[in-house]
Amino acid sequence: MNQHIPLAERIRPHSLDDMIGQEHLVGRGSILRTAIEHGRIPSIIFWGPPGTGKTTLANIIASHLKVPFFQLSAISAGVKEVREVIAEAREKTGAVLFIDEIHRFNKGQQDALLGAVEKGIITLIGATTENPSFEVNAALLSRCQVYVLKALDKKDLVQLMESALQKDVYLRDKKISLKETEALLNISGGDGRKLLNLLEMVAEAITGERSAIITDELVMKVAQKRIALYDKSGEQHYDIISAFIKSIRGSDPNAAVYWLARMIEGGEDVKFIARRLVILSSEDIGNANPTALVMANACFDAVNKIGFPESSIILSQCATYLAASPKSNAAVAAIGEAMSIVKKTGDLPVPLHIRNAPTKLMKDLGYGKEYAYSHNYENNFSPQEYLPDAIAGKKIYDPGKNAREEELRKYLRQLWKEKYNY
Repeated sequence: MNQHIPLAERIRPHSLDDMIGQEHLVGRGSILRTAIEHGRIPSIIFWGPPGTGKTTLANIIASHLKVPFFQLSAISAGVKEVREVIAEAREKTGAVLFIDEIHRFNKGQQDALLGAVEKGIITLIGATTENPSFEVNAALLSRCQVYVLKALDKKDLVQLMESALQKDVYLRDKKISLKETEALLNISGGDGRKLLNLLEMVAEAITGERSAIITDELVMKVAQKRIALYDKSGEQHYDIISAFIKSIRGSDPNAAVYWLARMIEGGEDVKFIARRLVILSSEDIGNANPTALVMANACFDAVNKIGFPESSIILSQCATYLAASPKSNAAVAAIGEAMSIVKKTGDLPVPLHIRNAPTKLMKDLGYGKEYAYSHNYENNFSPQEYLPDAIAGKKIYDPGKNAREEELRKYLRQLWKEKYNY
């Protein structure tokens, strides 16, 4: 085998029994494994983090079904390439078309697949790191079964490395042993492909020894020298988006636009970036500047309409605006506190006076009785209890310490007096 082929490709599993992780999908008796073993599978969307086995599973399925296997990348393929594959598949008896990063296909490209999938000309297998509910159009999604792949846990990742050291002839000849794995696991971030690439880099750095031990110190030394390679090839996807988000949260538009440029140069999906900005606008700004959510949502819509490269200007405008906005995580804290209360207290009954009473029986039982319609009172407010009795008077939302939320705090204090201690 060619040593220049990446380690992850050299040891890619060729059977379900060789796969590490995803037991819920490939374990004995699982729905997907049973379907594969019976030779009848539907069109599929594999959804999960990078390096969890989506491409591997697609290859195993095609191999097991013994049918022609076509592979396209949504980054480089378009409608023309899709139609060429479909035309070729018509001449064959069954064919699997695997589309990596299918979330990058636009509506027109996805629509080109519909007829062939519906008629069974191709069995589609799509792989995506993004929620297919948002990225795959409804017509195509309805014709596919979605399977969720989980991030590999520590046990899986260690097993993956040990398997590589045993099975790969080049690593085996170096007689490498793993003394410490924390650095390898931390840097790879649960991405099996990234982990194997890093393991190979460390192994290549070991020279002049008949046997070698991998330590955290050695891994960090190698990783720091070669970190730029990860950046350029997009391997630091999650590290860089984390730096981007934290820069905006930290109110540094300079760092935010720098990390934005890094993602754009690395070929990151602009819709992924825009979606994260929408989340951040509520998570980190919220009611400190309600316009942030409006801006982020408009950015997401515009990016979808405009596409790359012009969308980079729109993303820059939004990112710098959000970075320069006052910050508050009060909305996050509120829903977190509320969810915690729900988990602790269970299904508390709705107070009778705020229950709906559409039937006579419900009215006779007291549903809606003594409910005070807020608009009938001064300032459109009636100080009644809206929480279940067991948690009556519990303050869940605490406005942040910023100008706009202080206005909300003042207003709430005027309404509720001492009840919620605003």
